[in-house]
Amino acid sequence: MKVKIAVFGIQETIDRVYAILPEDAEIELLPFVYSNVNETTSLLDTVYNCDVYLFTEYLSYLYARNQIERKRLPAVPIELDPYRISAALYRLHAEGPVKRIAFDLFDETYLRDVKSELDFEDGQIHPYLHDPWERPDIDSLLTYYSTLWLKGNIDHVLASTAEITAALQQKNIPASTIHLPELRLKQALEKAVSLAKLSESENKQMVTGYISVQGIDENTEIVGHRLDILKRIRKSLARFTNRTDSTFTETKERRFIIYGSEKLHKHLKEHYRSFPLLQEMKSGIKLPVYLGFGLGLSALESAKNAEIAHESCLRSDHSICYITNERQEMIGPIGVEKEIDTSSLYQALIHDARLNNELSYNFIDFITDRNNEPFSTNDVALFYQVTKRSAERTVNKLLTGDVIRIAGEERPYKKGRPRKLFTLNH
Repeated sequence: MKVKIAVFGIQETIDRVYAILPEDAEIELLPFVYSNVNETTSLLDTVYNCDVYLFTEYLSYLYARNQIERKRLPAVPIELDPYRISAALYRLHAEGPVKRIAFDLFDETYLRDVKSELDFEDGQIHPYLHDPWERPDIDSLLTYYSTLWLKGNIDHVLASTAEITAALQQKNIPASTIHLPELRLKQALEKAVSLAKLSESENKQMVTGYISVQGIDENTEIVGHRLDILKRIRKSLARFTNRTDSTFTETKERRFIIYGSEKLHKHLKEHYRSFPLLQEMKSGIKLPVYLGFGLGLSALESAKNAEIAHESCLRSDHSICYITNERQEMIGPIGVEKEIDTSSLYQALIHDARLNNELSYNFIDFITDRNNEPFSTNDVALFYQVTKRSAERTVNKLLTGDVIRIAGEERPYKKGRPRKLFTLNH
């Protein structure tokens, strides 16, 4: 598999990553270059369809940490470990004796390791410990270093980022950046690939469906008629589950439950506009049929979401189908054709997104078939029968032309990246 890695760092480090990348590596790097580490949060919002996120500076990772954990993104930060700090101190001493040094780090235990390794005394080292759970404060760090220098307490600063080094040098404070060894870069790339493959191997999204018929007891006094309805349902579900590699069971309350995963999920997404199972049941059963499907990262979660979708169906007096995704967002009603102004959409595709005629008509077909429900880049690739890279270029044009906007996310795997979802902007 081709692993897509979003790499965050300064230009020099990004260039180094490209330089160590083997020619035959199944890796596609997507560089996100910044000058200041606080730019990471805004850069992160522009990333989609990546398997893993690699942060070459730990400080930049801390800026984005809340976003990463909230979205459950697979991330690999390169830590400022004792090996790197010790190597930087050795290198500094090789250039000339420096007795009093300040540096910033992210783990207090690392400081003990460095002191033990190099036999430093407390007065020789002035550490600044970042709080790993708080947003970094660069101004506070610079003030700390400047104060130490003005008081004559330090001879040199080893900074964790080039940005801090440059700011100190502008104040004529001797400073250098802790070097990132090639070994650590290679290890980080290997870890990123392993994490991506682990995420890909996880079980995919689970799907549960709850199906019931309104008034099957009250309105069917004749036992034979009720049994005929149940027989029709069982036949429809048998055909449906066979096509979607799923299974179904029947409860004592005459409610049917469908269990499936990838193929069922794919079928649901491909039939937003005209849902065959709903149409078949409506034509064969003259009572309102309710179909509620739930998506989730486990069977329990998908069942809870199916219950939510089914309860929404119960508010209707006619046959209807809803889907609740893993974020408990309601999709639907499924199988009810939505009105789409294809003429205005075509004009926007041609003039704003600058797509050619063929791509424009294909996209209109895509949106129409999906009944204007949110879509991912992966959905575009499957519909157009093109590579994900090609689909990404089309989606970027649509975003740039303000034809579509980001509508949310879906998570097709228990671990790994969520996929951004898009919808028409008008």
